[in-house]
Amino acid sequence: MKHYYRIGEISQLYNIGPDSLRYYEKLGILKPHRGENDYRMYHIHDLWRLNVIRDLRELGFSMERIREYLDNRSLSNTETMLQEELNIIRERMKSLETLQSNIEDRLEIIRDAIRQPIGVIEEKTLPARRCHTIHAGYSQDEEMDMLIKQLLNKNKDKLYIIGNNRIGSVIPVDSAAAGDYRNYTDVFIIDKSGEDVIEPGNYLSVSYRGDCAQNADYIPKLLAYAREHGYSLQGPFLELLWTDIHQASEEKEHITELQIRAGHN
Repeated sequence: MKHYYRIGEISQLYNIGPDSLRYYEKLGILKPHRGENDYRMYHIHDLWRLNVIRDLRELGFSMERIREYLDNRSLSNTETMLQEELNIIRERMKSLETLQSNIEDRLEIIRDAIRQPIGVIEEKTLPARRCHTIHAGYSQDEEMDMLIKQLLNKNKDKLYIIGNNRIGSVIPVDSAAAGDYRNYTDVFIIDKSGEDVIEPGNYLSVSYRGDCAQNADYIPKLLAYAREHGYSLQGPFLELLWTDIHQASEEKEHITELQIRAGHN
């Protein structure tokens, strides 16, 4: 069995770049010997140090903390280090469980979007929905993208762009009634920690596939439905993006839902 290994052999064995090995040497964590032609030669006893470095780096320990441990090994210090590792692992497991739940929720949203009835006006009873709101209008999709980024920043740990139908825009009833179907005055993202609330109640709803220009077809249909069934509109219109460019590149797969709160006259 070999007792010394060149830097290339160690790099390949541990999948560590030569630059990292030289950095460890600079920090004094590794102290290779110099062989012929001044080549760095790592003794077999250096391997256990690399095992420690690799394991602790994977858990996010700083090089300073690793050096401190390697230079002051004792049963007490090892016990302390193992407890630190365990705490980090528990935090990661907690974070992964939260992320798993979030992804499962977003996956169900995509599946709900696929099952969404298209072109059919429905009456829905919806609970109060907390949300984050930005009171800023826009007229172009590029402007909406920037507003979406600002909304996602409201809760960086839980709000994601992929698989999120909780992003929407607000269209005043007066604008819609006057034929301005894309006069967006606010944008929002539904989130349990939001500081604003979308009122609960009975809503008229319709979903469609494709470009949001179809508001010009479906908002008048909602207005006509409300008149025919004796509803008074307690707007504004909410335009919810079930799926858009962030989930599907083809426009025919984009699904938008229009909602407006309505009560009987």
